[in-house]
Order: sequence, then C-alpha cells, then structure tokens
Amino acid sequence: MGMGAFAAHGVTSPKVIDWLHTGSTYQMYHALAVLAALGLRRAGVRSMGPVAALFFLGTLLFSGSLYALAFGAPKILGAVAPVGGGAFMLGWLVLAWRAFTLRPAKAQA
Repeated sequence: MGMGAFAAHGVTSPKVIDWLHTGSTYQMYHALAVLAALGLRRAGVRSMGPVAALFFLGTLLFSGSLYALAFGAPKILGAVAPVGGGAFMLGWLVLAWRAFTLRPAKAQA
C-alpha cells in the first residue's frame, strides 16, 4: 500500500509508476492469499504451508524486483520478476490441486 501511495504522489516517470503499481497490487493480493492459505492450514487442510511459502516467495521476488527497479537497481534485476511469477503460479496450482483432491470430513456421531 505504501508503494502504491508513493507511486501516486512521489513519482513522475510513467514506467516507475507502473512498476510500483504492479508490485503493490500483486503484493496485496498475495498477502491475502498467504493469510487464507495459513487459515486453511490451521483448519487442517494439508499442503497449505507450501502454498503460503510459494506466495510469500513470489511476493519477495516479483514485487521486490519491481520495487528495486523503481528505485534505480540495475535492469538485470528485472530477470528476477519471472521467477517470482513462477512461484505465484506454482502456489495457485498447488492450491487448485488441493481443492480438487480434498475429501469432505466424515460426520461424527
């Protein structure tokens, strides 16, 4: 959220604004996804720990590399963003796999 506010008020370059906006958007959605995955893990759904870790790693790599570029890091650091995007996609795939293989709990008498 702070990066989005900085992009809205403290930056004039359209490319930098775009990097900050994209990074903050993906960070926000995947922070919520991490919380949801950890909540599901706490409720007993297996494999949610790795899902949360993949979302967290994706946020660090994807959003972090965009933030670094926005603040003047070497352009080669942009090559890290796709690795973070891959972690996001893998996290969503594992989450979907678990959703389709989850068996309903048996009713207790």
